[in-house]
Amino acid sequence: MGTEHSKNEERRSMVFLRKGPKLPAWEDALLAGREPKSLLKRGLRYVSLSLIMKGMTSTPDFLWGLHEVQKLNLSRNQLVMIPPSLGKLDRLVVLNLGGNCLKCLPKEIGLLRNLKVLFVNMNCLKEVPAELSLCRKLEVLSLSHNCISQLPLSFSDLTSLRKLNLSNNRFVQIPLCIFALRSLDFLHLGSNKLENIAESIQYLVNLQILIVENNNIRSLPRSLCYINTLELLNADYNAIQTLPDDLYLLRRLRRIAWNPMDKGLHIAHNPLSRPLPEVVEGGLDVLFNYLRDKKEHN
Repeated sequence: MGTEHSKNEERRSMVFLRKGPKLPAWEDALLAGREPKSLLKRGLRYVSLSLIMKGMTSTPDFLWGLHEVQKLNLSRNQLVMIPPSLGKLDRLVVLNLGGNCLKCLPKEIGLLRNLKVLFVNMNCLKEVPAELSLCRKLEVLSLSHNCISQLPLSFSDLTSLRKLNLSNNRFVQIPLCIFALRSLDFLHLGSNKLENIAESIQYLVNLQILIVENNNIRSLPRSLCYINTLELLNADYNAIQTLPDDLYLLRRLRRIAWNPMDKGLHIAHNPLSRPLPEVVEGGLDVLFNYLRDKKEHN
């Protein structure tokens, strides 16, 4: 009788365990006595580790011993800090820290000399460590949806940077260091507090996409018209009243665009002075012809 009772209790325990919440994969692995390296996935390009959406408030200590990891995803957790041990993962090429509660990054991030892609979007950053500029191979950087209002001057050393997202922050002006990033082809500064675009924008000679929507910009600089690589210029939702006469020089802008995903010129929801609203309604060719004629008669 006692034996039968024990078996019933064991069955109920097993059912309870099966129905209970599943442990995160890394905890499950460690409790089973498995080597942490067994969590790594070896793809064609990178040795990767994903700990996305694990509810972590701190990083597991074993992580900093996985020296071979090249792609690390810690996004969408509740991390409040990344320890200096991050610098031990010097083979990292891709690092995703997006969607956490980080208020700062460790200066040891500068030890990640192979880093090419870094996402720290949707956090609580107020500043960026100057040491990030030591990551000279960095090509893609997203700092969107933070509380950043300035960048360190050393940021200009990121000469390999091609794509930079600074949207949804607190920039009142475009940091001067950005104009030294001559390899940039994508720059997103939407939803900040910009009141103008400096004439120095012309130094971004490879820029293909510039997004400055939802700011307080009153006019577009003439120098912007000399970036003949521009394919998308989004200045929707600003305070722009006039357009530079030389705008027609941006020959890679193919249309007046209304869909946010479309390439072309986005100029909607601005207090354009007349007759510009009617001219814009006619399409890009009509607008360019108007600006060209206007310039010739001035």
